[in-house]
Parts: sequence; C-alpha cells; structure tokens
Amino acid sequence: MDLPFDGAISAYFNNDAPDEIRAALKRADKDDVITASYPHSERMGRKQYDKEMDRLQIELVKLQAWARETGARIACVFEGRDAAGKGGTISRFRANLNPRAARVVALPKPTETEQTQWYFQRYISHLPAAGDVVLFDRSWYNRGVVEHVFGFCTPEQREHFFAQVTPFETMLVEDGVHLFKFWLNVGRAEQLRRMLARESDPLKQWKLSGIDVKGLAKWDAYSGAIQETLARSHVPQAPWTVVRSDDKRRARLNAIRTVLHALDYDRKDAAAIGKIDTSICGGPDIWDA
Repeated sequence: MDLPFDGAISAYFNNDAPDEIRAALKRADKDDVITASYPHSERMGRKQYDKEMDRLQIELVKLQAWARETGARIACVFEGRDAAGKGGTISRFRANLNPRAARVVALPKPTETEQTQWYFQRYISHLPAAGDVVLFDRSWYNRGVVEHVFGFCTPEQREHFFAQVTPFETMLVEDGVHLFKFWLNVGRAEQLRRMLARESDPLKQWKLSGIDVKGLAKWDAYSGAIQETLARSHVPQAPWTVVRSDDKRRARLNAIRTVLHALDYDRKDAAAIGKIDTSICGGPDIWDA
C-alpha cells in the first residue's frame, strides 16, 4: 500500500523521533495512555463512555431546542495540536443535532483576496445567527500558532492579532454570543501514535496534510507558541478551556459537559450531565507541554 507523503510519518518515527518517544510507543498496549503525566493510566471503557455520551446527547438536543426557541447564539472554537481529536469531538457535539442550525466551519487557507482583508473578516459571515450552534474546526487562532511556527505571518502581523483578538471576542460576548474556546492538548508520543495510525489507514489518510507531517519536528516551537497564545488570550470575557485529550473519550465527554453546564437551558438535567473531570479539563494551568 502506498503511504501518503512517501511514508514521511513512518520515516520520522524510525529515524528522527526522540528515543524516549519511540520507546514509549513500542512498549504501549492499545488501551494504554502513553503520556506519563496524564492522570488516568488507561482509556475509559467503551460501555461507560457510551452510557455517559447517550445522556449528554439528550442534553445537547434540549440545548439546541432552547437555542431555537430563545434565539441564543452559540459559538465553539476548537483548537489544538495536530491529531488532538478536534474533529472527533466536534462530530460528537453535532451527532444528534439538527444540521441546519448546527454547522461546522473549517476554512481553508486564505485566498489572495482574503489575505488583503482585515484578518478577522473572513470569519465574520460564519458567526452564529439566532438559534445557531457553530463549531469552528480551527479558527482565527491560526495566526497565534500555526502561522507563527511556519513563518506564514510576520511578527508584526502576529502582534497586531494579539492586540485585536480580545477586543474582537469581547464584542461578540457583549453582543450576546455564547463563546466557548477549547484547546485540545495531546502528548507527543500519543500524537505520533495517532499520526502513524492515520498514515496506515486508507480511510483516514485524508486527515493528513503536509503541515501535519512537517509539524512533527516542530514540537518545541509549537509548545512555545501555544503557551504564549493561551497566556495572551485567556481573559474573563473569553476564557480558554484546556482539555487534555490523550484519552479521546474522556476529552469528548468533558468538552460537552463544559458547554452544557455553562448554559441555563430548559429542562436541564444536571445529574445526567455529570461532573467535569477537572484533572483533564480546566484553565490554561492544566496545559501540559
């Protein structure tokens, strides 16, 4: 079978990955959590996960009905390292919602025209109208991390972004938009395990891009950019929720719980939502490089 990018991910694992990362992958069982600092040693079991997720799906349907009835506007921004589980988490948010009022926004790289516009301009038309739930699969925070790491923006453009992002988000919140910002974080060995799995699976190879492959060697640069971005854009009006996603199941459940607990929708069942696991879901203080 032909591997995407000429097997560059396998080549990175075999030739360039740090020795401790390679060793951790070789000794890990399928259900092991590789990241030593992660507070759970094994992934959540399927039965428990399905039971809790089913309850949350009912609450999400209630939430959408409330949004449609009241005109509430909900925007969720999902950021994170490559293979951190953004797409999977978004799909669980949206699984049982009416797709006409719950949409995913995943914009491609800016066109030549968009590159001449105000940086935030191309995101404006995708913001929620009354009754909408909008899920951003990556967002304006590209400038804080990816564009910076790969040199796609100048230092001056990035500083301009940081000067404007908090006022921009504050305006959204003051106008009544319920804004949630999620940063999904994953350990280095787990990220590489997921990338290798994508490389070898024809049904998942579409998830890989050249940026993903090149990014494997830029772990430290990403870490610095992420840390700075979280520090400079975590404000009371628009705080970050960091989700440690080494276990995708726990990450999905806790991200959904974060939104459900925050909104006072009709017929809300707090017991069905359950408690947020604050050891893996909280503010930037739990982010782990």
